[in-house]
Amino acid sequence: MPRAGVKKVVVSAVGVLAAAFFAFPTYWMISTALKPSDQLLSDSYDLVPFGVTFRHFLDGIGKAGFTTALGNSVIAALGAVACALVAGLLAAVPLARMRFRGRKGFVLLVLVAQMAPFEALLIPMYLLMRDLDLLDRLPGLILVYFGATLPFTAWTLRGFIRGIPADLEEAAMVDGCGRWSAFRRVTLPLLGPGLVATSVFGFITAWNEFLYALTFMQSEDKFTLPVWLSGFHTQFGTDWGGTMAASTVFTLPVLIFFLVVQRNLVAGLTAGAVKG
Repeated sequence: MPRAGVKKVVVSAVGVLAAAFFAFPTYWMISTALKPSDQLLSDSYDLVPFGVTFRHFLDGIGKAGFTTALGNSVIAALGAVACALVAGLLAAVPLARMRFRGRKGFVLLVLVAQMAPFEALLIPMYLLMRDLDLLDRLPGLILVYFGATLPFTAWTLRGFIRGIPADLEEAAMVDGCGRWSAFRRVTLPLLGPGLVATSVFGFITAWNEFLYALTFMQSEDKFTLPVWLSGFHTQFGTDWGGTMAASTVFTLPVLIFFLVVQRNLVAGLTAGAVKG
């Protein structure tokens, strides 16, 4: 076999093993959700469930608070992403296109804000939400997620905008467009894949967040899905079948969202790699 052929086989084998390694937890989650209750705590670890049942899915979806928690998660995630895209775009355009005093310092500040761990901001954010009377309110959670995703959104969109030649806007302005019209007609359509890629990562961040929702949302009708999932663990034990079934349902919106926008997501990631 030629050397190039051997290299291709090795690379393909490594890729398959890596894909199997990262996909196994998801497979195990779904497999456990489909197992009958008497097989969940058995001593043998069967990769393939014997006797498939959907009882855990029915019990999980039928548990009190599921639809409310699902609605809260959707509203919080989509609201935070929408606000972050608007504010992040308004911040990214001047950072990428304009020259002004303090620009590099502001870019560094955005990067430092992105590096700050969520845990370090928990108490200050809690005190702020308390003073604003936004505890146990969904708009308060949206505001928190907006603040958490805004630095990443602004930083990433800045890279996407810098990857689009400014000459295109200047040519449109020569043809009679104003600065805003040139940006809206020329740059914004080209920025579509970048907006999609940024929104996906922002949505996943808000959708999976647990700590802030657990701390700020005190009423059961305000719980998000990650907090609702913690209800399967009680003082009497953990309902592993219900936990895995509900976790499978929990991943479906993100999976569907990703499948819908995956083409634009790949294009956006490639475009964002052109310039930093």
